[in-house]
Amino acid sequence: MADDSRALVAHLMRRAGAGVTPSELDALAQRPYEEIVEDLVHPDLGDGDDDLIFRYFPSLANSDTPWPWSARWIYWMVNSESPLREKMALFWHHVFATAWFKGEHGPSMPVHIEMFRKHGLANMRELLHELSTDPLMIFWLDNVESFRDAPNENYGRELLELFSMGVGNYTEDDIKAAAYSFTGWTFEQPIPLYPHGGYPARFVYRDDLHDHSEKEFLGHKGDFNGDDIIDIIEQQPATGRFIGRHLYNFFVKDEPGVSAWSVTDPGDPEAVAELASAFAESNGDLRAVMRVLFNAEWFKEARYERVKCPAEWVAGAYKLSGKLGVPQPEMWNLHMTMGAMGQTLMDPPSVEGWHTGKEWIDGGTLMERINFASKLVSDPSTPGVQELIGRLQQQGASSPEELVDAALDFVGPLEVSETTRAALLEAASDGGALDFSDESGSQRAAQALRLVIASPEYQFA
Repeated sequence: MADDSRALVAHLMRRAGAGVTPSELDALAQRPYEEIVEDLVHPDLGDGDDDLIFRYFPSLANSDTPWPWSARWIYWMVNSESPLREKMALFWHHVFATAWFKGEHGPSMPVHIEMFRKHGLANMRELLHELSTDPLMIFWLDNVESFRDAPNENYGRELLELFSMGVGNYTEDDIKAAAYSFTGWTFEQPIPLYPHGGYPARFVYRDDLHDHSEKEFLGHKGDFNGDDIIDIIEQQPATGRFIGRHLYNFFVKDEPGVSAWSVTDPGDPEAVAELASAFAESNGDLRAVMRVLFNAEWFKEARYERVKCPAEWVAGAYKLSGKLGVPQPEMWNLHMTMGAMGQTLMDPPSVEGWHTGKEWIDGGTLMERINFASKLVSDPSTPGVQELIGRLQQQGASSPEELVDAALDFVGPLEVSETTRAALLEAASDGGALDFSDESGSQRAAQALRLVIASPEYQFA
């Protein structure tokens, strides 16, 4: 492939996963782009043997804290052979936000995330059914308190407002009809966590709690149950547009927050319309929609147009470092590390999820990223640094300019501003020509990689 084609594959893998190592990119660059996309949208659902990570983190056997589960998820973002499966799970966690702080039932959160990993590329109807029968979501939006004579409207409202159609495409009466239709969708109260450990919660449908009256929802009438509501939602043009905009915001370019969408047009209406058409033509097949997205010219051209969320940034930095080939004790701290960067996995601040884009970056969160990068690749013995050193030696690189170019290619290939390049070159020039006959050359390679990862341009995907 030509250099630009190689950069395109790198772009695809940053958006569809946590990126690739240079050696992985070299191998992928020999294959047709469309073939890579097909592999991505057909993940191996059997990939993800947890035996090794459970050996390092036996606390996963007791789901009383999100810390080891955040570590596990980052580990699979870095190491999975089906990266889009993990990225789709992260995407849906942004859209269908539920949080540990309210659920207070440890076992339900990992099951909730696993549901996204399994169904994230399925049909929208199937995904919404799984979401609606998920005990964590049922508790998070109070459907456990929704009965035929006293329906709770929280789930019906958010299903329409934030999960499927968006403000302006339904009425308050539609919310009420949805709420009545989901009465009786609840779960068995699990055995208390202590003293025996975590026991799962299981969905149950209680017909004695369900409202069987005739309802009118989005122009349809009938004795509706929750699945009827989902079927009607999936058929609405507004659903394709809304999900298309969510996908565009997460995989293509940063958009304003979802709360502003009813009064703010999409940045690229034609791209969102193309995704909506794919959604409609495939009857909500998310795999078909993602195939259209990754093959679109507007996707291919949108390089470094999104600020990486902390989970993406941490997983991508680990991918480049090569330090997470096997589980590491330091993974235990990743939950709080990402929290300091602004994203506590499995604990979003509200049902609206996180505010994304440039809101990920401020003086404090950027400093956390820089400090993390400094610790990650400061040691020249780090596998990623060793790979960079090997490439420099193979090229016979000796000048500071060659060092900077190699480091930028290693993490991207990454294009930077003249200001950033000048700063990198100034740092790389300290010591003159590269010399790998002693430790100085290795130390300078580690410093160059560390500074590139801390650069403003690296914050974007």
